[in-house]
Amino acid sequence: MAAQAQFQFIQGRSYISQKTSTPLQIDGLENEAAWQSAPWTDAFIDIEGDKKPKPYFDTRMKMLWDNDYFYFYAEIEEPHVWATLTERDAVIFYDNDFEIFIDPDGDTHNYYEFEVNALNTVWDLLLTRPYRNGGHAIDHWDIHGLKSAVHVNGTLNDPSDQDKGWSVEVAIPWDALSEANTMKTPPVNGDQWRLNFSRVQWKTEVVDGKYVKQKDPKTGNNLPEHNWVWSPQRAIAMHEPEFWGIVQFSDKNALDEGFSTLKVNQTDEEIRQVLYYFHRAQIDFKRDQKVFDQSLQNFNLPKKVGRSNTVAYSFHSTNQTYLLKAKTSDTTWFINETGSIWKEIQP
Repeated sequence: MAAQAQFQFIQGRSYISQKTSTPLQIDGLENEAAWQSAPWTDAFIDIEGDKKPKPYFDTRMKMLWDNDYFYFYAEIEEPHVWATLTERDAVIFYDNDFEIFIDPDGDTHNYYEFEVNALNTVWDLLLTRPYRNGGHAIDHWDIHGLKSAVHVNGTLNDPSDQDKGWSVEVAIPWDALSEANTMKTPPVNGDQWRLNFSRVQWKTEVVDGKYVKQKDPKTGNNLPEHNWVWSPQRAIAMHEPEFWGIVQFSDKNALDEGFSTLKVNQTDEEIRQVLYYFHRAQIDFKRDQKVFDQSLQNFNLPKKVGRSNTVAYSFHSTNQTYLLKAKTSDTTWFINETGSIWKEIQP
């Protein structure tokens, strides 16, 4: 039996990013009227969702865009702000950090990652595929024209007092996001991209006047970090892009009173997760058996998704390849052994 658990749909989060017609000064603050008018996302939750307790510090953020940049602003509650890494493209999550993940076309391949700590040291990289599919992180890829700034509401690396937190402001040029992307940049009204955001939080203590990570007294290793995210990931694994949230772009100005309606196709969302449930089970099977499971019946895929939409599956495979199709009345979804996913709309 390839699949070890029943499929369970995980509801992702969504957000409408409005357009700004006024320039933003990237200073780590939200002083501009456009930022003041932009709505906050839902507060971050544990990466495993309801399996784990609510984060003990708050994290929330906003998004805006114009014809040149995709803008992000995040507020991070933190009574003790610290950071140590100063070299670009260091492994920034070894410090407390804030992270942005962007998969414009939602196929889980060729996506972007950005990390920043409270020193405004950044790590920007391009992922060819998720690591589970043999993907590679291209560290030497840089976001040309990137702007980022951090504001510390308190004092950095000073354990003698208590801080309120730190905020991050980022501007990513559309030119950089067009390098491995089939979607139009800048986007057009109604376009939807897949994004997620993460905050890594380490447990620390003060030793000789400095912050140090707490260690497990039995092993001597650092205690595991907390991973708090915008859209839940099912497991401690940010590189499962099928669980990232949806950002819909609106061309309505953030300062106007007009609004756009968020349109999430629930049937499509569930089919996507069904196909990746199948894909993860195939990866597990092949890890043990060296070949893919060629019996579709072993996976117990749901016959209905969304609002009672019936799904018909067809499956073609060899020992080392497969193609699974999931067809509803008007759409056919496909996934193959690389984890690439796409759909065709019936005429």
